[in-house]
Amino acid sequence: MHDHNHKQDTEKSAAKILLVGNPNVGKSAIFGLLTGRYVMVSNYPGTTVEVTRGEITLHREKFVVVDTPGVNSLVPMSEDEKVTRDILLDEKPEAVVQVIDSKNIKRALFLTLQLVEMGVPLVIDLNMKDEASNRGIEIKEDGLGEIFGVEVVSTVAVQKKGISSLKKAAVHPRVSNFRFTYDANIEEHISKMETLLPETNISGRSIALMILSGDKTLKGWLLGNLTTEKIDLLEALRDRAAEKYPMPLSYVISQQRLKAVDGLAGEVMTKTVTSEKDASRFIGEITTHPVWGMPFLMLVIYALYEFVGVFGAGTLVDFMEEVVFGEYLNPWAGKIVMSFVPIQFLQDLLIGPYGVITMALTYAIAIILPITATFFIAFSIMEDSGYLPRLAAMLNKVFQTMGLNGKAVLPMILGLGCDTMATLTTRILDTKKERIIVTLLLALGVPCSAQIGVILGMFGKQPLSALLVWISVLTLVILFVGFIAAKLIPGKRTDFILELPPIRMPQISNVLIKTLSRIEWYLKEAVPLFILGTLILFVADKMKVLPFLQNAASPLIVNVLGLPPQTTESFIMGFLRRDYGAAGLFALQEQGLLNTEQVVVSLVTITLFIPCIANLFMIIKERGLKAALAIAGFVFPFSFAVGGVLHKSLMWLKFFG
Repeated sequence: MHDHNHKQDTEKSAAKILLVGNPNVGKSAIFGLLTGRYVMVSNYPGTTVEVTRGEITLHREKFVVVDTPGVNSLVPMSEDEKVTRDILLDEKPEAVVQVIDSKNIKRALFLTLQLVEMGVPLVIDLNMKDEASNRGIEIKEDGLGEIFGVEVVSTVAVQKKGISSLKKAAVHPRVSNFRFTYDANIEEHISKMETLLPETNISGRSIALMILSGDKTLKGWLLGNLTTEKIDLLEALRDRAAEKYPMPLSYVISQQRLKAVDGLAGEVMTKTVTSEKDASRFIGEITTHPVWGMPFLMLVIYALYEFVGVFGAGTLVDFMEEVVFGEYLNPWAGKIVMSFVPIQFLQDLLIGPYGVITMALTYAIAIILPITATFFIAFSIMEDSGYLPRLAAMLNKVFQTMGLNGKAVLPMILGLGCDTMATLTTRILDTKKERIIVTLLLALGVPCSAQIGVILGMFGKQPLSALLVWISVLTLVILFVGFIAAKLIPGKRTDFILELPPIRMPQISNVLIKTLSRIEWYLKEAVPLFILGTLILFVADKMKVLPFLQNAASPLIVNVLGLPPQTTESFIMGFLRRDYGAAGLFALQEQGLLNTEQVVVSLVTITLFIPCIANLFMIIKERGLKAALAIAGFVFPFSFAVGGVLHKSLMWLKFFG
């Protein structure tokens, strides 16, 4: 560890060059070309965000190059953006190189404006020049350089083009003399705020704008650098500025910046239409079209369902479970354990009904892995093609009623594959409030693919009306709970500003790299959780806790839900694995113990019922123990309450005769 600290000390003294840019503009490729191999990846203090640093010698002087996380704005919406903003705030760089995707100049200029406002020494690097030219987009380098008064170079990182001119430019960064004015009210409040702010690595103007944009993440820095009186004054100024507009101030500032960006882009960019553009533009327009967008979405969801639900959760899982584990691994493990481990207790621990090998590994690798792997492939394709942001933009309206924005669509759709996974992807949401609401809705009402399979199997034997009742009750519950949660959970929701990237053909290499890294991550994260869950069950079984639970829960199941007492076991199993529980109900239906009404009530209840054990662990990991217990404490009684009300209503209405 000692060496690491020493290294950081030398870094503190060495001059820094920061690479800043939007996500996916080729920053890492440029970083690799500048620094060669000497790279150090470490988490940014106090976060899980990784920052890569490396060394470079220019004109006999050593520099540390820092590859900052990709950002869309320097008013942070996510942990990545906060880290990049903090690096600009805390470390005084010799040069900031903004790497720009030349095809997406508007998105980049939004960031350039903020960097210029910070007054940092800047160099602009127009990367992906070739892709832009293929699309008929030309950027006038000189024009851009004149407007901002800084050096502008072009690179094609994948072909190693333009790197030497970038190295030359990086030694001569200039602080831009470009000025952009907001409306009179905002400008007046900026100048009042500037007088209260201390001297720092970035301009007071940019900090004033962060405060005006309602940047909560700046709080720690303000407390460290200002007296509380001054902070109160700043907040009062912000509130006063905000009173003038019907919209949130952050939105007003963004809109004024975007308008300026449109003007700038018009000056430096020329576009000639190419034919390749037409096909992708056509698809791009269909995907967000108010009428055609929905059928297209249905098509995408159907394709997802076929690939993940049918092929992944059906074909691959069956092969892994029945052939790989059923015929080979589990019998082999059984033989080995029986021959080498003579103690009955340990045999049960490894290969019993709740064994580490027979249950934990079979589930983690034979059942969940094929579903997540196919899902990751599909997700990477959607991500790479530019469809995801379009989907989010389209469903934005529905989700606004639940205090969420369109980004929340993704975890919810993922939940249909596996809620555990989906809970993890809530990281993409911008505020804590949104992450909690989506985690709650996933735990409550989104059935995972394994469970949906069993449920559809049960409804196959019932009239169609039964399936429709199930779908309607779930939809209503999700909208209702989301709406109430949005009112009760503190915090603000974010504005939905999403630049829609062009639709393009996903690159197989990208999709594979993303999928593999996600699978590796899944194995590291999920397998230990499965083993832990299985051990808990194993102990409960050995200590005879399971039968005791059955007797205790029986009155609730029989009297409130009107179900036969045998269903208790299904609910207990449902906690371990959602489809386990549904499979238990399936067996009871086969034995003729459940009528149509009981099937509907039991399936609604088990769908809303507590998330499976892996999901619960994931909620603890992502949201913390307190939030997880609160969610479980709500979901558990609530699911039985809905089931009870449904049971009484269906009986009273004599809905199923």
